[in-house]
Amino acid sequence: PSPPARWARVSRTVSFSACHRLHSKSLSEEENQKLFGKCNNPNGHGHNYKGKGMLSGLKMQNPSPVSNWPKIVTVFFLQEAIMEPLDHKNLDKDVPYFSEVVSTTENVAVFIWENLKKLLPVGALYKVKVYETDQNVVVYKGEETLNG
Repeated sequence: PSPPARWARVSRTVSFSACHRLHSKSLSEEENQKLFGKCNNPNGHGHNYKGKGMLSGLKMQNPSPVSNWPKIVTVFFLQEAIMEPLDHKNLDKDVPYFSEVVSTTENVAVFIWENLKKLLPVGALYKVKVYETDQNVVVYKGEETLNG
């Protein structure tokens, strides 16, 4: 009998810097200040983010030139999905997605997920992880239904 198939998830992390202001157009200035505090600074504030994309269901094979493709593909797609649209940008002013969506880290994770999902084969993307700081991390796995 042949050995069981082994599967792995491959992830890659990139670092990007961006600024933003947490501010909702549907709230008053006072409500925004109360909700977002110092993160509602009219001049914005910045972060050195880390974004990680993880691919799912990659069959491990004997080492061959083809077995390195997930790493190569991940590097290319993270460049296109994260670095080009977000690095050294004002999220609220330079990224059209955030003109109507508050640029929280949760929404940055959704933005990255949607960008990667467009580039990868169906079902290949497992999760996206965004580090706003070492203490603030968001994990997003697409649309999920909560039970209970």
